[in-house]
Amino acid sequence: MKRILIVDDEVNIGILLSKFLTRNGYEVATALTGAAALELLSKEKFQLVLCDFRLEDTDGREILKKVKALYPQTGVIIITGYSDIKLAVELIKMGAYDYITKPLYPDEILNTISKAIDLQYTIFKSEGSPTPQRKEKAAKAGEYPDEFIIGESAASKELIKQLDLISPTNYSVILTGESGTGKESIAHAIHLKSNRRDKPFIAMDCGSLTKELAGSEFFGHEKGSFTGALYTKIGHFEMANGGTLFLDEVGNLSYEIQAALLRIVQERKVKRIGSTKEIDLDVRIIIATNENLHEAIQKGRFREDLYHRFNEFCIHLPPLRERDIDIMIFAEKFLKFTNKELNRNIEGFSSEVITCLMSYNWPGNVRELKNVIRRATLLSETPKVQLKALPLEISNYTKSAAMEIAVDAIHSREPRRGLKDAALEAEYETILTVLKEVNFNKTKAAQILNIDRKTLYNKMKAINLG
Repeated sequence: MKRILIVDDEVNIGILLSKFLTRNGYEVATALTGAAALELLSKEKFQLVLCDFRLEDTDGREILKKVKALYPQTGVIIITGYSDIKLAVELIKMGAYDYITKPLYPDEILNTISKAIDLQYTIFKSEGSPTPQRKEKAAKAGEYPDEFIIGESAASKELIKQLDLISPTNYSVILTGESGTGKESIAHAIHLKSNRRDKPFIAMDCGSLTKELAGSEFFGHEKGSFTGALYTKIGHFEMANGGTLFLDEVGNLSYEIQAALLRIVQERKVKRIGSTKEIDLDVRIIIATNENLHEAIQKGRFREDLYHRFNEFCIHLPPLRERDIDIMIFAEKFLKFTNKELNRNIEGFSSEVITCLMSYNWPGNVRELKNVIRRATLLSETPKVQLKALPLEISNYTKSAAMEIAVDAIHSREPRRGLKDAALEAEYETILTVLKEVNFNKTKAAQILNIDRKTLYNKMKAINLG
């Protein structure tokens, strides 16, 4: 029997859909809340979840994310009362089979469900044969996911050696490095190259957690366990059971939550807030931080015993500026991904753009580069990305670098004598400062300096910026 779970907080819709689908040969269960749906999924197997986007306790996006993480062989169709193309695209990318808008037409919904459940039923029977949503999870040990970009720099090659070494083990891993260096991508690669690759990979941003919410997010809670606990919530440790839990920016956690984490890591058991039942855990933990945890320990902000529990292996991710040979490799890959995403066919980058990309210092690292390429791909009107498609801080970066050289040159001159020389030096520094503030917009700079453009050009030429 092909089984469907209907999740809708409108009782009448749930009843009508249940009767309709039962008459058409499906076995149906219903849930009024997201929590109730997840509870049912933990106890019974369903080939398909038919979920309303707006629920009393959560939304369809969160249900979809949890179903795909915990029960990847179960299909999901989202139902909503309004049409939104952006939302539809987002949900499909997250793994939803389809997105249906109300009012529901019997023939349409039955056809969609039939196709979805036939696909998922085949997956269900074969214990997870590949589908577009499961190809990544089906990767063989030793392979990297498609979105993982392997560089050619010495630092990148050393990183790959470390990943090949640590991934097959169950060691906990600490990932260090500046913000934007791709720590979550590395954690995901470790998971997909491990024996846990068919189990959940759950990522958690500890930097966005308040002290009050952290316990519930980590451990889950029972309905009614505290004021505002209107439903039972599964915590991230429980969601990741059997797989990998990635904790990003772990240094931001409060000392109390760190103590609770230490108990879980030591005992390998978790208990939902308000529950007396302990749940056995088999979770690999990967943590990431962009701060120095040794300093945090010395300042009393991070527990030393918890650090040593996590620190079975440590990988440092170097900033992008220290592996500049990788910049264009990453840029080309991001261009390829974005072309596919936007259905575009941008061929590459102009020589001026390549110079800018290679010259820029990338304070936001790989994340910044990815965002710049996605923006440039969207804005490009020619077969190759041109300078005008880049943000001003990047397209003007070489000029800014020249400006810094000019400033150094001014200060390195022989000591000036007399008021005239001192005035000239002050004038040059003022011009340089204003140019930098307006991203080398000469018209604006001339207006601010209260001089005409010709005078500004002459003064810029005097300091080799013309």
